[in-house]
Amino acid sequence: MFRDGVRMKILVLYAHPVETSYNAALHQLIVERLTTAGHSVDDLDLYAEDFDPRLTRAERLAYHDQRGPQDAVDPYVGRLLAAEALVLSYPTWNYGFPAILKGFFDRVFLPGVSFRMVDGKATPSLHNIRKVAAVTTYGGSWVRAALMGNPPKKLVNRMLRLTVRPGAPVSYLAHYSMNLSTPESRKAFMTKVAARMEAF
Repeated sequence: MFRDGVRMKILVLYAHPVETSYNAALHQLIVERLTTAGHSVDDLDLYAEDFDPRLTRAERLAYHDQRGPQDAVDPYVGRLLAAEALVLSYPTWNYGFPAILKGFFDRVFLPGVSFRMVDGKATPSLHNIRKVAAVTTYGGSWVRAALMGNPPKKLVNRMLRLTVRPGAPVSYLAHYSMNLSTPESRKAFMTKVAARMEAF
């Protein structure tokens, strides 16, 4: 079933190195439910594609220059700009994104892609993205994450919200306390994620 009858092209950004992990199962569930719902899914597994998260010296020096097909990240820019929605699937490590996912934002969310410089100010411009969701896990509790300010949640709910189309809905689904999780808690979270993806 489609919310408002709309089918979308969705970029799924997945970041976990272990194919037998709970995060891998969540990723598979996300892709399956979105595909079954009839959406077009571009499944970007950063580890499987051996994405290099390191911003190079040359990239930094040319950061504000006009970019083009010669750039190593140009195919990823194309995939991002072709998407109508974005779903992130990743574990929260050290109260942040995995390095490979952070590197994707550093290298692909470029001037002219996710923002434009207007009179010396960065103006968000990734307006092709009209819906965002993040699915993540935390080893520690919600209380510990809150005491740390929960940086990844803020990055999704604030940074991404301001970068994509104004008014785009943004959802953040997190299983906290994975270190103390049970089969029941993991199953319940997967049920929640499945329902959200089916109604995406």
